[in-house]
Amino acid sequence: MFKIVASRARASTPHARNALLSYNVSRSGHALSYATVEAEEISGSRPAEVLNLVQGKWVGASKWNTIVDPLNGDPFIKVGEVDETGLQPFVESLASCPKHGLHNPFKAPERYLMFGDISAKAAHMLSLPKVSDFFARLIQRVSPKSYHQACAEVYVTQKFLENFCGDQVRFLARSFGVPGNHLGQQSHGFRWPYGPVAIITPFNFPLEIPVLQLMGALYMGNKPVLKVDSKVSIVMEQMLRLLHTCGLPVEDVDFINCDGKTMNKLLQEANPRMTLFTGSSRVAEKLAVDLKGRIKLEDAGFDWKILGPDVDQEDYVAWVCDQDAYACSGQKCSAQSLLFMHENWASTSLVSKLKGLAERRKLEDLTIGPVLTFTTESMMDHMKQLLEIPGSKLLFGGKPLEGHSIPPIYGAIKPTAIYVPLEEIVKDKNYELVTKEIFGPFQIITDYKSSQLPTVLDTLEKMHAHLTAAVVSNDPLFLQEVIGRSVNGTTYAGLRARTTGAPQNHWFGPSGDPRGAGIGTPEAIKLVWSCHREVIYDYGPVPNRWEIPPST
Repeated sequence: MFKIVASRARASTPHARNALLSYNVSRSGHALSYATVEAEEISGSRPAEVLNLVQGKWVGASKWNTIVDPLNGDPFIKVGEVDETGLQPFVESLASCPKHGLHNPFKAPERYLMFGDISAKAAHMLSLPKVSDFFARLIQRVSPKSYHQACAEVYVTQKFLENFCGDQVRFLARSFGVPGNHLGQQSHGFRWPYGPVAIITPFNFPLEIPVLQLMGALYMGNKPVLKVDSKVSIVMEQMLRLLHTCGLPVEDVDFINCDGKTMNKLLQEANPRMTLFTGSSRVAEKLAVDLKGRIKLEDAGFDWKILGPDVDQEDYVAWVCDQDAYACSGQKCSAQSLLFMHENWASTSLVSKLKGLAERRKLEDLTIGPVLTFTTESMMDHMKQLLEIPGSKLLFGGKPLEGHSIPPIYGAIKPTAIYVPLEEIVKDKNYELVTKEIFGPFQIITDYKSSQLPTVLDTLEKMHAHLTAAVVSNDPLFLQEVIGRSVNGTTYAGLRARTTGAPQNHWFGPSGDPRGAGIGTPEAIKLVWSCHREVIYDYGPVPNRWEIPPST
């Protein structure tokens, strides 16, 4: 299966083979000097190995976790997973970093410039066709998505690194000064690192999310330990090796592969000053308690889209809805989970066009593929429960994929949409079921009349996760009403509005929660990876003829 995809990928970049002729041949026998694997060659007969990085050294582990190929079930990657007995080197490594960080505005400021240089070199590397193709194909192997979607992940990462070249890392630490109360006094606000920190990221974007958060942590002067879902950690292992060739000191980042229980113990023993968690709401809430609130969260999102009363560009809107709901097999925290259609849209051919677009998706090019966190059975059971709601109906999909070798531990269903009447969604007995996030190619569709907009907005108010949203309308009064009565942190508004998309040029993250974490922008980096420190200079002079005043 993958060889079909990979051959098409190579055909789309015919100049890739000659891009890096000047590179030294590595031990693995190909032209990428940092790489220790070749994406196409990873197989049951030639499994890849993923190591850990601690105290500047790549090390294995006493236990090796075997990852199966999500397309055929072959055991194709061995991950050296640290158990609880092997945590001490990681605890000691984090403890070696002081609370004031590896650098700050008063300490080792040349490191701000160093990271600008590292970003420039890494951005250039990812711009080379052979390097970007390598990472895109590696992403496809472990988190199957279309080549276009995998390339988009690499592109966003490369552009993010471009954004923080030269002096841009230094500018993240920009301070301000305020005049004091008397001569010689001034207060200055500084962005200050936390020091030892932890980063935990999920499987669905194995390059983009960990790179953006890791580099943000490093830019601000922190020392992070990074844990990526073991199913996809090979991608970040290879990226760390690339960053080392670009000048990243090997001691600056620790990289651990382990299960959730072991990571929880590491966090308890190492006591990082801040932890960034991207993943499920259930785990996020547990960590928030365990870490006594020293955490930033970018957790699950049951994301909604509202189509307003002004119908226009039906084909375009249908295409965006299909991309939002089903690209990457719906495995985006920003995927469209609930679509509200104004009655004007409900009377168009939008749903039939959505059905046609969804049915174009096929396993051969990975425009639909395995679901890594839900089984086929669990998704089918959820659909059956929804169809028991009065007035609900299957609009399209609702069947398992056929003719594949995806292992049963993963899910494989056709892109699916269920219609549920709005008046049923709002009932307490149905609400939790309807708004359960299914991290796969699955969405709920409903319709509403203009008089029911308050009901729609009340439905949004009851939701717990407020990550992304879209308001598809060019009616300014309608936009004003919906945006003013909702809270999602990344909200697209206008005819071209979408729910998915986390490019490097705007904030991506939830809102309405003081623990919310952002990604991608200077504002996100400063919010997540630094805190405020105020230094008040008070040099004097002391006034002439000053005398000790009475006690107060």
